[in-house]
Amino acid sequence: MNDLHPRLTAARPDLADARLRGKVEAARFVAGTPKQVVAGAAPLRRDPRGDAALDTELLHGETVLVFEETAEGWAWVKLDSDGYVGWCPSEALGDVGAAPTHRVRTLRTFVYPGPSIKLAPSMLVSMNARVAVTAADEHFARTDAGFIYARHLAPLDVAEPDWVGVAEGFLGTPYLWGGRTSIGLDCSALVQMAMTAAGLPCPRDTDMQEAIVGTDLGVNDLTGLQRGDLLFWKGHVAIARGDGTMIHANGHHMDTVVEPIDGAVDRIARAGLAVTSVRRP
Repeated sequence: MNDLHPRLTAARPDLADARLRGKVEAARFVAGTPKQVVAGAAPLRRDPRGDAALDTELLHGETVLVFEETAEGWAWVKLDSDGYVGWCPSEALGDVGAAPTHRVRTLRTFVYPGPSIKLAPSMLVSMNARVAVTAADEHFARTDAGFIYARHLAPLDVAEPDWVGVAEGFLGTPYLWGGRTSIGLDCSALVQMAMTAAGLPCPRDTDMQEAIVGTDLGVNDLTGLQRGDLLFWKGHVAIARGDGTMIHANGHHMDTVVEPIDGAVDRIARAGLAVTSVRRP
């Protein structure tokens, strides 16, 4: 994949990441200021407007480099985890705090101001959000964000054993273009979130995933697909479950569903799209 992929390159004619000096042309180069996502999640938009296209989302605890902030409250950033570049609300960001020690392992969980489920939650955070745990008992973990039910967290070095099983946990999650949480997500985010939970690196979008994830198996035979094989179409990806079915978040159902591979391939082909590749992570 091109290291100057437009969605991953913080470069405009007027401003660019200082690390790109000599690779791109810009009127000004800046090093960027490290910031951390302090909101439960935050949109990353194409332009600095609330009605601009949602390209992806930032998760709580992720870090970014901020290259510009506007008077209207928008920050132009590059996400450290997958490199995505875009505009997010400045109010969603704060100073970088203690290094995260744990991630959210459930689809979502609440953050409380104290160690009691009877308190009004202060925030909702989603799978793979990152927090720094400072103390814990059998019920609650004290984190830099607040108190979180301890069983909903896992140490960063503990990976889920079955990433496809993680994806299956998102069944019923509404489809949302650019979404990256269990409140709403798109096809490539389903793959990225599940693989991340299993400690497997994965880029954000389908074209990036098709370029570098796993081994290309070709498209001549779809009968021998194994659990975890990825099926790609132009702009879409699905996950084989090893039993003749696949799971995917998709705009046809506006949902995250399981359906037979043969039927889905035929349905999508009638819409004019053929399988472009199959890859095995």
